[in-house]
Amino acid sequence: MTQTFKDLSAQKFADLTAFPGTSWVVLTEPVPQGSIHRLKMKKGTIIPPHTHPADEYVFVVSGSIKTGGRVCDAGCFWSTPKGTRQGPHEALTDIELITIRLGAMGNFETTKTA
Repeated sequence: MTQTFKDLSAQKFADLTAFPGTSWVVLTEPVPQGSIHRLKMKKGTIIPPHTHPADEYVFVVSGSIKTGGRVCDAGCFWSTPKGTRQGPHEALTDIELITIRLGAMGNFETTKTA
C-alpha cells in the first residue's frame, strides 16, 4: 500500500445534474459506495430533504448554508447519523463543503413546484 495524493490542479468539479447549481469532485471512496468529496453550491441552491443509509460528516469550507434549522458558516462541522432525515440544505451564499459519507447516497424527496 502507498499514500495517494490529489493536488488541487487535478481536482476537476463536475455538475450534479440532479441538483442544478451544484458541482462536486470526489476525492476518494473510503468504503464501497461512500465518498469523501468537495461540494460547491451557488447562492440560492437548495438540496431537498433526504436520508442517507450511512453516517455523514460535513465541514463548511466557505460561505453560509442553512440546514438543520440553523445557519452554518465557514468552519462549522456537523454529523448526521445514518437514516436521519436532513435538509433542505439552502446555500445563503456561494458555498463549499467537504463531506465524508460512509456508504450509499440514499434517497431524496421531490418537491412539486407551482
